Amino acid sequence: MAANHRPRRLLHPMIHPLIARIGGTRTFRVLGPHLLPAVDRSVHRLSKGRWVPSRLVLPTVLLTTTGRRTGRQRTTPLCAHRYPDGGWLVAGTNFGRRHHPAWSTNLLHHPIATVSWRGHTERVTARRLRPEELAEERAHLLRIVPVYDTYAALAGRDVRVFRLTPTGRDAGAPPDVPAAAG
Repeated sequence: MAANHRPRRLLHPMIHPLIARIGGTRTFRVLGPHLLPAVDRSVHRLSKGRWVPSRLVLPTVLLTTTGRRTGRQRTTPLCAHRYPDGGWLVAGTNFGRRHHPAWSTNLLHHPIATVSWRGHTERVTARRLRPEELAEERAHLLRIVPVYDTYAALAGRDVRVFRLTPTGRDAGAPPDVPAAAG
């Protein structure tokens, strides 16, 4: 079963350093947060969940979280590492911006989410990694976000990193939305 979830190789071994170089530019950090997620979400929708353009260069999933304040479902494309057990590693670098990405705040308040990857959707439970766990995951972090160190330094904050553990296969529907507190 683990063989089915093995990440695909990048198109070319030289693309990873190229991504690190481009991803660290100011132009990319300004335009990327606006363009990449919109394109990935649109293509994902048009391909019925089977593909996102970012996957050409980095392993990418779509994470759907429950909004902390609104309770609405929010979907965000993220670079992710796939573990052999089917879990995922995601990092809230937010392109090096000073604020945490909304999806990471949503996970802190509602840790049940869904991950869409290659046409499959599964329910996951998020757990934020402790600082000592981050050191163990460093190689994976640099694989999914080659500019992790640059983004962390620019952000000037602790980057939230999560382990997403599957809680059910082919969830199909977004996670249950808790009733709003009155």
